[in-house]
Amino acid sequence: MKPVTIYTQPLCGFCTAALRLLSQKGAPVTEIDVAATPGARGEMVQKAGGARTTPQIFVGDTHVGGCDDLYALDRAGKLDPLLAA
Repeated sequence: MKPVTIYTQPLCGFCTAALRLLSQKGAPVTEIDVAATPGARGEMVQKAGGARTTPQIFVGDTHVGGCDDLYALDRAGKLDPLLAA
């Protein structure tokens, strides 16, 4: 299963929902708190093509987007193959 990197911040309901779905899928997740990690927000914005909101989710090197994008992939049946690839 591909590793997942998710940029989060405290008290973010969308971050919590994304982490919950990824946990249900059994995905190996590395969580980076942009509020607590110096330079993480800038790194996230650069990797995410300018996106500034959290969460920003990456499956391997693929930028998924935010929580809504993650759930849309799951509803379309595309998240499991992406995680497994």
